[in-house]
Amino acid sequence: MGSKVLFSSVKFKKYDESATLPAKFARLIDHMGMEEIVKGKWTAVKMHLGRKIGYSTIHPLFVKILVDKLRDYGAKVFITDQIVSGAKSRGYTEDYLGVPLVPACGMMDQYFYEKTVDFKTLKNIDIAGHIQDAEVMIDLSHVKGHGACGYGGACKNIAMGCVTDRTRQQIHHLEGGITWNEEACTRCEACLKNCNYHANKFNKNDKYEVFYHHCTYCRHCVKVCPTGALTMDNQQYKDFQTGMAICTEEVLKTFPADCVFYINFLINITALCDCWGFTTPSLVPDIGIMAAQDIVAIERACLDAIKYEDLLESGVPQGISLGEQGHLFERLHGKNPFIQLEELAKRGLGTQEYGIEEVF
Repeated sequence: MGSKVLFSSVKFKKYDESATLPAKFARLIDHMGMEEIVKGKWTAVKMHLGRKIGYSTIHPLFVKILVDKLRDYGAKVFITDQIVSGAKSRGYTEDYLGVPLVPACGMMDQYFYEKTVDFKTLKNIDIAGHIQDAEVMIDLSHVKGHGACGYGGACKNIAMGCVTDRTRQQIHHLEGGITWNEEACTRCEACLKNCNYHANKFNKNDKYEVFYHHCTYCRHCVKVCPTGALTMDNQQYKDFQTGMAICTEEVLKTFPADCVFYINFLINITALCDCWGFTTPSLVPDIGIMAAQDIVAIERACLDAIKYEDLLESGVPQGISLGEQGHLFERLHGKNPFIQLEELAKRGLGTQEYGIEEVF
């Protein structure tokens, strides 16, 4: 059976408050077995509070339900993210939620604990001070697509949200795969004209650049280059996902194994990360909420629940053609989302084998 993953579906049987997702979420929390673990402990709710005019982050009502449950259990709760300024405009306020909203690395992004690793450009894991100081962490994640790694869920919420800008930049530097030979390049711009995703450009210094968040590794730019100035080395988005796994492992080392809980929201599942600061239509219909203490199992269960067959075409930009194989997110972004799960599992952080227990 593998690890247990709790699940509450958006499906309902009657027009009644108790049959709706918020009511189910309250019951799911009670099934998670957190009460004795969080009692009397500083408990960090790590979530993404969104940016600008985005509206697809986890609704404040659900956050309030979780916070109230934790406080009833006797936890000392705070909500934290890389950036909390602007959260008020999206409904995340201390007045409503009843707990502080704390920048993970402090007001000046300078409060962190440094760990060292050695993976290509990733050398420093600067763990946010308010994450490491917490005794329990609730990894509260909104599931969506992601241009750099295919999929963003519990792993990304930790790897990119529990560290400093320096660590995030080092992880992003792992992206790549296309090499430009400047001497061979004639600046004919055939590569730019044939990129359907506007992922490349010549910068102000007339140097060729690729924005790998948009790049799907379709190789159109490589194929149309008349002088062979572009070559495909490898798909280094795999290194990006490995970097996320390494970072996640280091963050999780600061907690006892039973003191981290994962809750993934599979609603408003869009193509891009919430950090973009805007929201596009959903890729698939809303599914529900999953919870577990195994990060690998919950991520696998979420990916398995998101099916290409359920695609809502309005969630894909007009004129963009999806790939013909792989997961929906791979067809959309050209990156295999399961690599991060494989890397997490290699580090002993969980298993891709799971069993679903539905909470009605």
